[in-house]
Amino acid sequence: MTRPLLFVMALMAAAGSLLAQVPAFSSKVEAVRVDVLVTENGRPVRGLQAGDFDVLDNGVPQPVDLVSYEDIPLNVILAFDMSESLDQTSLDHLRNAGKTLLDGLNRDDRAALVTFSHVVAQRAPLTSDFDRVRAALDDAAPSGHTSLVDASFAAMMIGESDVGRSLVIVFSDGVDTTSWLSAESVLETARRCDAVVYGVEVGKSRSGFSRELTSATGGRLMEIQSTRDLNATFRAILDEFRQRYLISYSPKGVAGAGWHRLEVRVKGRNAAVKSRPGYLAAGPG
Repeated sequence: MTRPLLFVMALMAAAGSLLAQVPAFSSKVEAVRVDVLVTENGRPVRGLQAGDFDVLDNGVPQPVDLVSYEDIPLNVILAFDMSESLDQTSLDHLRNAGKTLLDGLNRDDRAALVTFSHVVAQRAPLTSDFDRVRAALDDAAPSGHTSLVDASFAAMMIGESDVGRSLVIVFSDGVDTTSWLSAESVLETARRCDAVVYGVEVGKSRSGFSRELTSATGGRLMEIQSTRDLNATFRAILDEFRQRYLISYSPKGVAGAGWHRLEVRVKGRNAAVKSRPGYLAAGPG
């Protein structure tokens, strides 16, 4: 049995027990982490401290325990569409862009590679051996159809498997045609994860799933005109992610289980703030 097939079977098994396997926050015990991008006039704002933020959890102000953006290593999970619609020129662009992004990682960062067609394959596990990821990129070849939803789930689970800040970059040039998992179950997973997902799609996005996924995690959907734009787009995503703040707080004065609406603001500044819209909390026990 091939490795890609085993990976897909693992996804199928996970589909029946998503809620049991995906972490949920306990409102009484766990700290909530929120990745936040702060911009003014389109440019990231740096140098903010915990006292500069207002965080509302279901409308209740929360004391911010920690703000960081430079100290925590990154886990960058690349999920690349390798369906048969990817021609040789586009494949070359994708490989080069992936390698450029790997060149921008620091020694303490880690990366992983997932490719997807009608099957999903983990080509390289989360590792600091970036040459291993580069070699996996060179080995990947287009074939088959598109399992975008399955691949997004797999990439988020790899990101959740270890400590650090997880950035998931999902590239696709088409719409999902062959996933086993439902879009809603994977979106439910996204609402419980700390990973931030950036989607990159060629042309006007035809995938409502990608837009909902990136919104649920506080990321962005990037629509590019051509795969020639991948290099600059990947560099821009990594640069933007490094300038996001990681806010941590322990919820107080809010109900336990269920959906918690989050609002993050910067005091005294006309700044735009982008973060996940909320999180799902588990009850006590």
